[in-house]
Amino acid sequence: MMLHALLAASLVAQASPTPREGSVTLADRTQTTLDAMDAELTRSMKELRLEGHEAPYFISYAVYDHDTRIVDAHYGALFNDDSHQERRLYVDVRVGSYDFDSSGTDPMMDFDLSAPDPGYEVRREGPLDGDPAALRNALWLLTDDKYKKALSTYLKKRAKQVYSVEDKSEAAASFSKEPPSKHIDPPQAFTFDHTRWAELARKLSAAFKAHPEIFDSDVKIDADRQVRYFVSSEGTRVSTVSTVFGIHLDAVARATDGQLLEDGRDVYAPVEDGLPDEAKLQKMVDEVITELVALRSAPVVDPYTGPALLAPEATGVLFHEAVGHRLEGDRQDDDTEGRTFKGQVGHAILPAFISVADDPTLARSGPQPLNGFYGYDEQGIPSTRVQLVDHGVLKGFLLSRHMVKGFSHSNGHGRASVGRQPAARMANLVVTSEGQGALSWAELKKKLIETAKKQGKPYGLIIQDMTGGNTNTSGSGYQAFKAQPRLVYRVDVNTGKEQLVRGVEMVGTPLTVINKISALGNAPGVFNGYCGAESGFVPVSTVAPAALISEVELQRTTKTNARPPLLGSPWAK
Repeated sequence: MMLHALLAASLVAQASPTPREGSVTLADRTQTTLDAMDAELTRSMKELRLEGHEAPYFISYAVYDHDTRIVDAHYGALFNDDSHQERRLYVDVRVGSYDFDSSGTDPMMDFDLSAPDPGYEVRREGPLDGDPAALRNALWLLTDDKYKKALSTYLKKRAKQVYSVEDKSEAAASFSKEPPSKHIDPPQAFTFDHTRWAELARKLSAAFKAHPEIFDSDVKIDADRQVRYFVSSEGTRVSTVSTVFGIHLDAVARATDGQLLEDGRDVYAPVEDGLPDEAKLQKMVDEVITELVALRSAPVVDPYTGPALLAPEATGVLFHEAVGHRLEGDRQDDDTEGRTFKGQVGHAILPAFISVADDPTLARSGPQPLNGFYGYDEQGIPSTRVQLVDHGVLKGFLLSRHMVKGFSHSNGHGRASVGRQPAARMANLVVTSEGQGALSWAELKKKLIETAKKQGKPYGLIIQDMTGGNTNTSGSGYQAFKAQPRLVYRVDVNTGKEQLVRGVEMVGTPLTVINKISALGNAPGVFNGYCGAESGFVPVSTVAPAALISEVELQRTTKTNARPPLLGSPWAK
């Protein structure tokens, strides 16, 4: 699993208004699309069956309309200015019953070398103009393909039972029974001031030209609107609209010893007017330039084991990687997973002053919009706040409709990128504290110095920022995580002076690191980004305070010793 501050993959789009943008025509398009999906789904449920074999017991259709805009500038000039509209389809066909069905593999990763080659791959695109007959035809072909694969998988799973001993004490239903959902989001206008954003991208990217030691930089401004239509054989009928605007500042330099140095900022908003103004963005650019220039001459820190103070955004990344992924329900009954917290409900897994929840119903934290906000998950289930850990005690897991022993219903966390099979995933992970956790930054820094002195360390560390991280949850590998700090400061225990250092990454085993948190701060911060795991990249957020950890381990980053460009840039003096 990987957490990124940047959008994993952007579709491209232009500034012109979306066709059929008026509220009436968009409403008509929604009705026409859902009716066409319902009609083909009803026909398939009634008639689709291979003679002598089971018919589907469940079918769902999802149609995704994407409209994305992007301007991308380097060195004061636009390098990309494009637009893209697409309609993508996802079909889920299940054979068997709720208790035992054909599920278990991601259809995108499923291929059977023993199956006959059909000679072509069924397309997963739908008609852009909304033609209902063409949409039904595309769904018909995809449903036929998915049914054959589901039936084949079901028969193989049944055959496997001949040789495998079933542990009935661990058995859970394949798919939860849920009441149907009915919801239609109202049409929303989608605007993108192309002239304004293109000019601003040029201007912001030109600022890096005054610092030729920063040999590459990028300013990208993008917007994506997704209209999703979902119907199921259970009667669910949902249409949702989500919009994300983003500004991404990135810059690259090399230290004198050849280490690659990267820095940047990412800002997201659900509406165009929510993006920062030019003055704030210029300040971000100036901060990135100052940090990179300072990093070039910063000393390389030796591998370190000792106390560290994590800023709020870094704390959020730590909890996302070390705790959140291990509380995703689908992992609890997967034999290939480490299942760190399986069977621990009701037991203490964190210090008693820490609580953790995941709340996709939360649109903001204070004034800050949250990427992980949504109303219905990819399986048409209403989103729900889930208390995962209460005062250190494990209370539950994030659940999709894939069931886990002891739980019989989804809590609205079945998430996926377009075309992937939904799985239980985080949305807005919220970390809170009480008592000894509610300390100011100054108090936390004081305790950092005290802890370092007690351990006989000449310094403690402040990890101000992280670009993201990754974790290994598989049972065949070490239960570990790794995070990439972007800004690390060494704090002298005698003077309290902070010195910027570089060249390290944070590593550890999750239970060890989390249980060495000795205090949390009293001011939460937000990390917005995208997380990549088995079901693809999904938007996520963390809301967490600063954290003092009595012992962390930092190892050296891989050193390339690559030379910077031999000549100065064309505009260098």
